[in-house]
Amino acid sequence: MTNRVTPYDTPGRHGRCRAGDPASFESSFQAEITNIYSLTAREKLYQIQLVDQEERNRFMFRPGQFVMLEIPGIGEAPFSISSSPLRHGNLELCIRAVGNLTNFLDRVRRGCSVGISGPFGTHFPVENMHGQDILLIAGGLGIVPLRSPLWEVLDNRNRYGTVDIIYGAKRPVELLFTYQYEEWRQFDINLQITVDQGDKDWHGSVGLITEILKERLNRDGDALAAKTCAIVCGPPVMFHFVCDMLIKAGIPMQKIFVSLERRMHCGRGKCCRCNIGSTYTCLDGPVFDYWSAMNLKEAI
Repeated sequence: MTNRVTPYDTPGRHGRCRAGDPASFESSFQAEITNIYSLTAREKLYQIQLVDQEERNRFMFRPGQFVMLEIPGIGEAPFSISSSPLRHGNLELCIRAVGNLTNFLDRVRRGCSVGISGPFGTHFPVENMHGQDILLIAGGLGIVPLRSPLWEVLDNRNRYGTVDIIYGAKRPVELLFTYQYEEWRQFDINLQITVDQGDKDWHGSVGLITEILKERLNRDGDALAAKTCAIVCGPPVMFHFVCDMLIKAGIPMQKIFVSLERRMHCGRGKCCRCNIGSTYTCLDGPVFDYWSAMNLKEAI
């Protein structure tokens, strides 16, 4: 098979392989679903391994990038990589069953053969955050693209300062990756979980992410801006409130990063569903610093 172009080979603001380039889709990697885990009633975690050992060793990606997953005869779609970059050709994709391809995936078993193209897109520049405090904020499915930069930080924990994760969902049954919360805390991570509406078995925080974020921002006061980088992933309504709070706390827009992967559909810049003027989320994103995102009309 033709060697896949990696983000390290292609110039760009944060380093990217532009998904719309025809050469990027000349071939795909043969891969196999090795494990499937139900996370909630709607989401499953798929562990996928490239079949060829040499290709698996060469495959590299950066946090925030995505791959195209193809099932012959069914279709293909872009999905954020949700695993550690150190795992190379062993990928984890968290997928919600909402369309033809994803509903088909919801019924497959391990051993199913799939095609993987990529990686594509811009990434979170976590390597430029060494020595900084890291603030990771996710709402709902936003924890999926955020999980990869989290693993990058955990794999190199001594290179970063304080690490805070603020994650919220509508209900406790919608929380993702609950089995890993204690593992994350073992890396000296300040993890705070909240839900909009609790139930009889929920003993954690109930309320909006912004309420927890306000407490976190007040903790460091004026020193926050100089030493903090933030990554924000979630629904559009969350971006405005959370990012505005970060800016008012003094964190520069260029140190706040967002993922707009929710806008992507075809992943190739053909369907035009993700275009914002002349900018295409799948070609020029999905990761943007907040300054860039704010200058894209109606991006968030």
